[in-house]
Amino acid sequence: MPTESDIRTALSQVRYPGFSRDIISFGLVKGITMDGGKVIVDISVATRDANIPRLIHEQAMDVLMKVPGVTEAKLNFDIKEPPNTATPSADKLPKSSIPGVKKIIAVGSGKGGVGKSTVASNLAVALAKTGAKVGLCDCDLYGPSIAHMFGSNYRPFQNEEQQIVPIERYGLQLISMGFLLDDDSAVIVRGPIATRYIQQFLRQVAWDNLDYLVLDLPPGTGDIQLTIVQTVALDGAVIVTTPQEVALIDARKAVSMFQKVNVPILGIIENMSYFLCPSDGQSYHIFGKGGGEHEAKRLGVPLLGQIPIEMSVRESGDEGHPIALEESSKSVAAETFHAIAGKLTLSVPL
Repeated sequence: MPTESDIRTALSQVRYPGFSRDIISFGLVKGITMDGGKVIVDISVATRDANIPRLIHEQAMDVLMKVPGVTEAKLNFDIKEPPNTATPSADKLPKSSIPGVKKIIAVGSGKGGVGKSTVASNLAVALAKTGAKVGLCDCDLYGPSIAHMFGSNYRPFQNEEQQIVPIERYGLQLISMGFLLDDDSAVIVRGPIATRYIQQFLRQVAWDNLDYLVLDLPPGTGDIQLTIVQTVALDGAVIVTTPQEVALIDARKAVSMFQKVNVPILGIIENMSYFLCPSDGQSYHIFGKGGGEHEAKRLGVPLLGQIPIEMSVRESGDEGHPIALEESSKSVAAETFHAIAGKLTLSVPL
């Protein structure tokens, strides 16, 4: 007999007319009922164009009747009239939550090299230290680093429901392309395939009753980032920057992307804020001073914290043991990560 997973896999081939994305990733499939070989699918569509449901119906029936074991298929459409648009627009795409996850926080940046993955890893650890059940999804397919930062070379496997079982490390649930590749392997895929991988990471992973899922986004505002912010019901976004103006310019672009799709900006984290010299204890503002604070005020959002440059942060990341696992008294950076996590739990309460 076919399983619900078989049906969802088949329906992931059904494109929303005029778009490259499928009705599963758009969150249009609201329910699947199985009765032996009979399948009933509930689909919700917001459109004034009568051709949209018809085209979806034709595609869906075609793929469903090709699923082994399916003898009969029925589609129930809930057609709603949108207030201002006939088809999904860039800022009004249907969004859905991720199964097994209560709250979703995205960590983004406008450019690479600002330490976003280091921040995302340590924030996930610090959130777990509050007693929450936390997962971390590395959404950077081309430069995955979470596997290395957590010191694990385990390979994920599939469960009986054909879901990817995340890697567990330090009490966190992790998924990253880094777990699937050798160290010297590269991901060479174009945008549409990359976004399909990300949808699998988010919706076909067996996330186990998470309180928070932290998404480590790629730098910039490309296909992967747009797919996530347009189709996933994010509870908020954190923007990582460094103090210098060239980083702040790109950080504004990331903020603009989130604002256009009505994702709340939880605040700005200024990474590499200053160098804390281990020999004299003095702070040296290598990349400038006050840039993150000024930008936070300009945007009207909190400055969540200023992370110093510490040798221990780099060493712990290279050793696969994020600095936030240490006691706050041993590191200013660790103390700051824990303070930021506390603020996030207040901004995004369970």
